[in-house]
Amino acid sequence: MYRSNTCGALRASDIGSEVILSGWVHKVRDKGFVAWVDLRDRYGITQLVFDQERTSKDLLEKARELGRETVIQAKGEVIERASKNPNIPTGEIEVLVTELTVLNNSLLPPFTIEDETDGGEDIRMKFRYLDIRRNPVKNKLIFRHKVTMEVRKYLSDQGFIDIETPYLIKSTPEGARDFLVPSRMNEGQFYALPQSPQTFKQLLMVGGMDKYFQIVKCFRDEDLRADRQPEFTQIDCEMAFVEQEDILNTFEGLTKHLLKEIKGVEVDEFPRMTYDDAMRLYGNDKPDIRFGMQFGELNKVAQHKDFNVFNSAELVVGIAVPGAASYTRKEIDKLVDWVKRPQVGAKGMVYVKCNEDGTYKSSVDKFYDQEDLAKWAEVTGAKTGDLICVLSGNTNETRAQLSALRMELATRLGLRKPDEFAPLWVVDFPLLELDEETGAYHAMHHPFTSPKPGQLELLDTKPAEVKANAYDLVLNGNEIGGGSIRIYDKETQATMFKHLGFTPEEAKAQFGFLMDAFQYGAPPHGGIAFGLDRLVAILGGQETIRDFIAFPKNNSGRDVMIDAPAHIDDEQLKELHLKLDL
Repeated sequence: MYRSNTCGALRASDIGSEVILSGWVHKVRDKGFVAWVDLRDRYGITQLVFDQERTSKDLLEKARELGRETVIQAKGEVIERASKNPNIPTGEIEVLVTELTVLNNSLLPPFTIEDETDGGEDIRMKFRYLDIRRNPVKNKLIFRHKVTMEVRKYLSDQGFIDIETPYLIKSTPEGARDFLVPSRMNEGQFYALPQSPQTFKQLLMVGGMDKYFQIVKCFRDEDLRADRQPEFTQIDCEMAFVEQEDILNTFEGLTKHLLKEIKGVEVDEFPRMTYDDAMRLYGNDKPDIRFGMQFGELNKVAQHKDFNVFNSAELVVGIAVPGAASYTRKEIDKLVDWVKRPQVGAKGMVYVKCNEDGTYKSSVDKFYDQEDLAKWAEVTGAKTGDLICVLSGNTNETRAQLSALRMELATRLGLRKPDEFAPLWVVDFPLLELDEETGAYHAMHHPFTSPKPGQLELLDTKPAEVKANAYDLVLNGNEIGGGSIRIYDKETQATMFKHLGFTPEEAKAQFGFLMDAFQYGAPPHGGIAFGLDRLVAILGGQETIRDFIAFPKNNSGRDVMIDAPAHIDDEQLKELHLKLDL
């Protein structure tokens, strides 16, 4: 038996007990006549004591020589700690060691295994197995486990069946690049790793499985950022004989369950907002509604004077920043510089201070009088003491720029509080998006999304106006889930493929198996997929997902710990019938 107790288990009630502990040496403190060793495992830290009055000379010397992160086993008696530590659960006791065994020595770690480490991100990713020993990372992985278990519990209680689907599938166009896997047994042919189990979960509905879920790895070969990984995890769900309302109610229930069980937060209201309103009021389709600063469109009240910047703009739009009229000119200039950054792309920013005396001070006072600026304040909802920030230009670009500014200002003002949770359903997305370069339409979600009832006929005449029977669940300004009611008959699916530019032959080659299945009694069905990594991060009070993944990849898609991806030798290439052309 390597241990009778963990390093976080012992309390005052255990005093007098003989115990065996095993773990890693966290720290050694040597006072000459006495040595203390902090022994750590994932459950906590227990202090071991060796003193010259009660410990043999050899044992005391052995303790002094222990290096950090050495794996040891210690046997001894639980005694009352003379100098108690109220900051740890085991702080009332220590173990007087009678036997000490070194199980495995350790090299000196490249960074300290402490909550506040001296290791940079690159070195911690290279030695990720050491980083996992630190409480901030360890606790995030344990937190992820708790969320995952609650998801399984809720869905199982609702009658969902956990079913695995294949990882080696056929490459299909789903918006991102596939990771491809060459087949040794089928020369010149490739599997693809799934971007999602979309077609398989629809086939499970055809198979009569009724309620399916899976916590599943998905793969997309796309450019990365803080909230993306080339392999990520979805809570993938599908239901048969349902309409949109059934899906929304079911997964509101899941979200409420997680917030209550994981965070102790009761959330009753899940407001709904159309895609068009989200873009008009917040400039993006995943608005953070924990705070205000809704957009006010100013074209009617700002394009009547000789200010050509506004007159020539497709959209003039502003937000009221609460309490920011006190910003100095230097602080405002920094905001202007911020929106001009290439990542945002604005050409400039107009501001209006709503002074305490009811007057207005603006960077465009030369063109607009007090009556004009009062109308701006009315449209943006600005109050005394607020600052109005105004951008102008192309509609889509300007909305995106002001959305970025809104989020930045909210962060600076402390309005994005991680312990507040504001869910939101965004509905009525466009079914199709126009590629301005090619002039072709593509599916905003995926080609299996059903149009809203009664709108199928518009595909031939007004395709841009067709709304999708689709929905996204947004939490604190992040999309945590998205789904749709699916097309479930061959004729409608063929019509959709036609409008996406597929020839009948191409559609059959890519999706013939699904079209064939629809001919054998496919039920009405729909579903949703949650991004588990992102959901866990938000519930954990953060917006980056990397620390909630055991072995993440860096922004270049590399695993620097195992040095992957890597070259393969010529013999493997030959066996796979591959030839490199680099």
